[in-house]
Amino acid sequence: MGHSSSPPIVDTVHGKVLGKYINLEGFAQPVAVFLGVPFAKPPLGSLRFAPPQPAEPWNFVEDATSYLPMCSQDPVTGRIVNDLLTNRKESVPLQFSEDCLYLNIYTPADLKRSHRLPVSVMVWIHGGGLVLGGASTYDGLVLSAHENVVVVVIQYRLGIWGFLRQTQAINTAWGTEVTWTRWLHCTGFRTTLPALEETQALSQSSESQREVLSPLAKNLFYRAVSESGVALTAGLVKKNARPLAEKTEEELWETVLKLNLFKLDLHGDSRQSHPFIPTIIDGVVLPKMPEEILAEKNFNTVPYIVGINKQEFGWILPTMMSYPPLEVKLDQKTATSLLQKSSFILSMNWRSHTNPMSVVPFLNLPEDKIPVAIEKYLRDTDDPDRSKDQLLELIGDVVFGVPSVVVSRGHRDAGAPTYMYEFQYCPSFSPEMKPSTVVGDHGDEVDSVFGAPILRGGASEEEISLRKMVMKFWVNFAQLEIPMERGCPIGHSMIRRKGTCRLELPPRKPK
Repeated sequence: MGHSSSPPIVDTVHGKVLGKYINLEGFAQPVAVFLGVPFAKPPLGSLRFAPPQPAEPWNFVEDATSYLPMCSQDPVTGRIVNDLLTNRKESVPLQFSEDCLYLNIYTPADLKRSHRLPVSVMVWIHGGGLVLGGASTYDGLVLSAHENVVVVVIQYRLGIWGFLRQTQAINTAWGTEVTWTRWLHCTGFRTTLPALEETQALSQSSESQREVLSPLAKNLFYRAVSESGVALTAGLVKKNARPLAEKTEEELWETVLKLNLFKLDLHGDSRQSHPFIPTIIDGVVLPKMPEEILAEKNFNTVPYIVGINKQEFGWILPTMMSYPPLEVKLDQKTATSLLQKSSFILSMNWRSHTNPMSVVPFLNLPEDKIPVAIEKYLRDTDDPDRSKDQLLELIGDVVFGVPSVVVSRGHRDAGAPTYMYEFQYCPSFSPEMKPSTVVGDHGDEVDSVFGAPILRGGASEEEISLRKMVMKFWVNFAQLEIPMERGCPIGHSMIRRKGTCRLELPPRKPK
């Protein structure tokens, strides 16, 4: 697929696909971009809640030059999250549809067999709690051009469309992820670009770890990165799906296939609810609970990076969840009371002011540990604002930090090369309403992975340098199994302790 004046066309196993070339300033060679490439049948009609089926072959040239709709989700919140997380400067009109099993591919226009290293495939699985997000939020142009890699950004069914079936709840969405991985291994994108050898799964949440834990994904990828979330995060996995499936089937199944839009009370008992749709132990995608799989060391022991941000619950998540309530003055007593209410019940009223989602247990903190946590985090302050900040730090540590450490140790103990990072940097183009004290909020690292300052423009040399360094780390990991090449980046200190190697980057705060 050498570069020429004509647009790129790839002959895949299903049919021909037409893309387009896009030039990035400063690079002589363009990037070949294919948007909205189908990898499965549209999940419509009788396939609405069924496992994904292979795409039907076509005998024409499929136009893959524009973004297709995101998977069905709350449109208002979906647009908000897109605007907060996108790395692009220009706006992309967003649409939502159940017909959404497509992916976007960014590949250097001239890939040569003689390239010094194999050209890696870096696959991005977006976050969003399994209810929000889409591929068009993330532009892979900069990462592909700067690092000479193939970037694939996927979509998967969200909410009930991805996690519900007539007689049982199954992980249809995760079956979708295995489907696209297998598609990538056999498609013409691989045969046309023979230098492709290593596939790396990256995700903005716990999604990539499910790929690591699932037996279905064995030998389909060779590295994994989990950014801000792992499969042990409280509430993201349920062992028994039967009550959910039976309740939904009894009440709505006769009409659900015919409805265009609908709302379901999936959980009933608010104490078992969660703001995000949980993954089910279905015996297929996930044979057991993640804790059991880790303990048995029976998973894909690929090289693995687990990352967290310094203030995971700093601004975007509490803002979307309207938590803590603005009218609440926080002190140790109030914080203790909040933690004790159904293991920390949050109301997801960001979705609708008039019809909020049911309250949910978001923080699974044992009641006997609550006084210890309060003493640890809130003992040195009586100031309500300071108490709020400390409570948010506690939430971030319990929901993101602790599970990430446990997972990292589990992978390490199973013999997998394992790395862990903490990201603490505030993008220069963060929303104005974001407090200047929040450094390393949930999702802040995504700008670095996708080179947002380079696409958006107006960033400082320091910020651009950081973004380039992060992209280089991720590509080094894909190609060399270690994030960094030999030696340390100039200007940054390296600390070694207890068998770990830690890169110290001075945190940046917005002016």
